[in-house]
Amino acid sequence: MAAAAYKMILIPEAQRIVLENTQLLPPETVSLTEALGRTLAARVVAPDSLPPFPASIKDGYAVVAADGVGEFEVVGESRAGSMDTLPVGPGKVAYITTGAPVPAGADAVIQVEDTEKMVGGEGGVRRVMILKAAKPGQDIRPVGSDIMTGATVLEQGEVVGVAEVGILATVGATQLNVYGRPHVGVLSTGDEVVEPGTSPLGPGQIRDANRSMLVAAAIKGGAKVTDLGIARDTEGHLEGALERAIREGVDVLVTSGGVSMGDRDLIKPLLERSGTVHFGRVKMKPGKPLTFATLQVPAQGGGTRPMMVFGLPGNPVSSFVCFHLVVLPALRKMAGWSLPLLRRVSVRLTCPLKLDPERPEYHRATLQWSRCPVPGGVEGADPEVWCWWALSTGNQISSRLLSARSANALLELPQAAGTLAAGTLVSALLIDDLQLMPVPEEVPLTPGFS
Repeated sequence: MAAAAYKMILIPEAQRIVLENTQLLPPETVSLTEALGRTLAARVVAPDSLPPFPASIKDGYAVVAADGVGEFEVVGESRAGSMDTLPVGPGKVAYITTGAPVPAGADAVIQVEDTEKMVGGEGGVRRVMILKAAKPGQDIRPVGSDIMTGATVLEQGEVVGVAEVGILATVGATQLNVYGRPHVGVLSTGDEVVEPGTSPLGPGQIRDANRSMLVAAAIKGGAKVTDLGIARDTEGHLEGALERAIREGVDVLVTSGGVSMGDRDLIKPLLERSGTVHFGRVKMKPGKPLTFATLQVPAQGGGTRPMMVFGLPGNPVSSFVCFHLVVLPALRKMAGWSLPLLRRVSVRLTCPLKLDPERPEYHRATLQWSRCPVPGGVEGADPEVWCWWALSTGNQISSRLLSARSANALLELPQAAGTLAAGTLVSALLIDDLQLMPVPEEVPLTPGFS
């Protein structure tokens, strides 16, 4: 089928088609040290309570609350990890440290600041003056107050972050059932494309930026990656690259270049012969030639397995944008994410942006949280109100990869004639960590916080 024969669809439809054809990877077991960033394939249940014993919240003395204030004999100690066997009864106390078990008979803890050590007790007996009366249960964590036996601490489908690793360690979950990591193969195409280390460049040659960028993007997206190198613009070379991807066992093949309408754009015909092409043109700027196909390929051990192929445009920015909009959500769904699409926020423009009357645009921008950064302000925006502002990364031509530098969002600009004024509220898709956003001025602290 000629490239022009493919129906032009919008990105939301393209995302729907991709996700409908994306299958969860089979679960596997990993150790706790390998779990960061993985998605749980089963809920995790606490085998015992936390704390497993009544525990002291503070350093001080375990007491009988009804005794009130006065001078008392110290009958022993309870420290984290060890405890004297002497019980605490009326008129007796025990020294206790934070996190230590509360001795039998005691029902409260008095912090050390509310006590005074007595010097020279009879027969060397330790004594202490309790200066404030306690209430029953004071400064004691009851059994199971943090986690009860049998409680679900993490649900199936949750992504394991840093805090989750700590929770899993707390309940002794050292072997975890998680969804598999997608295996991505990355292939560049083009007779003009050479390795990044090539110098000097020959006539008509360009260094391969796409492959390095897409490998990095896939790794950041949690995938295992195989670098498939550069394929030349011949049917035989491209077929050999596809066969290698199949042999390597990749779940997803990401190619760049060769999907437009030239006589050497051979990716679409190869995919038509090998499987099902679901779309070959998308109404978007940049990235119109974006192509998606599914193949049934030989599986190790016999039978067949599905393989997804994304044909990204050769222009670096087009590849960058298309990866985030369609490839990354597929990788997330394969890895178990229940909501794999990019997160969307509302932001205000810091400068006028010209619209494209033919295609909706995904404009690279850097978001920052600040007061209006435009000198003199913009119409409709209170200069003293803090909100999200979008700073355009400049010239948006699809060959200029510098427009992706520092970008943490794609602004969703409608297909229309005219210009959006500075201060206009637009939607933006997050593509990077906001921890790296500019900080033009310190955000004011909560009143009273220091």
